[in-house]
Amino acid sequence: MSVAEFGGSGRGILLLHGLMSRASTWWTVAQWLKPYGRVVATDARGHGRNPQKGPYRTEDFVADAAAVIERLDLAPAVVIGHSMGGLHAWALAATRPDLVAGVVAEDVVPDNTGRTVDEWRWYFDSWPVFQSLAHVRSVVQVPRVEEMFEERADGWHLIADLDDLYEIAAEWGRRSYWDFVDAIRCPTLTIEAGRGGLRPGQMAEVARRTGGHHLVVPESGHVVHDEAPEVYRGAVEAFLSGSISPV
Repeated sequence: MSVAEFGGSGRGILLLHGLMSRASTWWTVAQWLKPYGRVVATDARGHGRNPQKGPYRTEDFVADAAAVIERLDLAPAVVIGHSMGGLHAWALAATRPDLVAGVVAEDVVPDNTGRTVDEWRWYFDSWPVFQSLAHVRSVVQVPRVEEMFEERADGWHLIADLDDLYEIAAEWGRRSYWDFVDAIRCPTLTIEAGRGGLRPGQMAEVARRTGGHHLVVPESGHVVHDEAPEVYRGAVEAFLSGSISPV
């Protein structure tokens, strides 16, 4: 398991990244989180510098996150996840409530059944061989995209295998995760990107079912913590200060 220790002390704060991303992309968020606890992020299996490949069921990612919390003595931790990481945070809180003090889930929905990777696979298949980071940025317009690529002999490549990403995402179209949401008993904050394009109404429903907070950020795309950083920070700091019991 590849773990990034960002510093801080006290309560454990575990950061879980989204599909295609990696732990290091949380660096800026981690800087203002450090006064609230010990901030740790992980490269999920199939991502970044994590040598662990599949299997790629949600339960496997959740087991990895639980193992990090236990190994680093972070429990009960606040688990903050973006997209895929938010889904894994919900599932972790549902199945290991002893390890989780609260969940922040950013732009993720529990039910994408019926959707397939073919809806967006064409985009990745259209990528050229990237000749520089500037070339990468001109095509892949994702915040902090340079941290997700590495230079090899024949150009710049994603630090993840696309076939692995397709396998991970394919599961989301085959199952609903409302059963995990309904089992959550800790405080929750759900942050929704107004321009994220996910199925409407579900994030508000997550907040309703968990008795948590829901914030829509109208001006932001999918990566709220980078596209509307001050709004995101304010919401998370208010959550940590008002909803999470001190250790």
